[in-house]
Amino acid sequence: MKPLLEILQSGTAYLEKKKIDEARLNMEHLLAHVLGCRRLDLYLRFSETVPEADLVALRDLLRRRGEGEPLQHLLGTVEFCGHEFVSDHRALIPRPETETLVELVLKKLAKPPARVLDMATGSGCIGLSLAKAWPNSEVVLADISEDALDLARLNASRLSANVKLLRSDLFEKVTGTFDLIVANLPYIPTAEIQTLSPEVKRDPVLALDGGTDGLRIVECFLSDALAYLSANAFVALEVGHDQGATVVGRCLELGYGNACSAPDLPGIHRFVFAQASAFE
Repeated sequence: MKPLLEILQSGTAYLEKKKIDEARLNMEHLLAHVLGCRRLDLYLRFSETVPEADLVALRDLLRRRGEGEPLQHLLGTVEFCGHEFVSDHRALIPRPETETLVELVLKKLAKPPARVLDMATGSGCIGLSLAKAWPNSEVVLADISEDALDLARLNASRLSANVKLLRSDLFEKVTGTFDLIVANLPYIPTAEIQTLSPEVKRDPVLALDGGTDGLRIVECFLSDALAYLSANAFVALEVGHDQGATVVGRCLELGYGNACSAPDLPGIHRFVFAQASAFE
């Protein structure tokens, strides 16, 4: 058996050699996961020794992380907007920038909307976070992937969230109108998929590939969404780091009003909001 601190240091060095970003933080998460404790509790246990059975499990996780398997998949869960979501190969990993989209939506709507649609829901992290914030709203989670919907269904059950799930290719099976339609659609240009990090490549291609310019699906969404917006309703989108201005312009061309972009924490305008102009 080896001391915990020694294991933490050697594991960090291994991940650094494998060029894993934030190697120390990754190692802390993996070690805490194996030991069944909180990450910060490790600092109170540096002098303890780690049983061989735990070391065997840790070595396997380290190998997989070094090969580019996402930390979130290895841990099995990820925190998003204060809730714990199961994360695996079935859907896009919930990311911190998308939390900002949820926060902006909550600030924008002083009154909870009656009906909300989360298009291309994936793990359900956006729609379920909104459902927990607005327990009296009707929230629909839609996705073309049955695998993604199964994951969203699992997360909804874990969070005891009252939502409806719908398998639909964009608006193909959607009925009625909504006061808010939010979406994190595929927006990466096809040619750039192979240049992505090993971690991002583990996400489903269906959740990444936005066509030649990255905006094929976003364009289809914006063209169709107008017919599903109720009075005073709007759409809220996450787009690529260099797509905000283009998408705002396209919204205006399609007849949306009050179209604007908003920045994430680093200042990148990756969020777009637009309202049906007939209801300005």
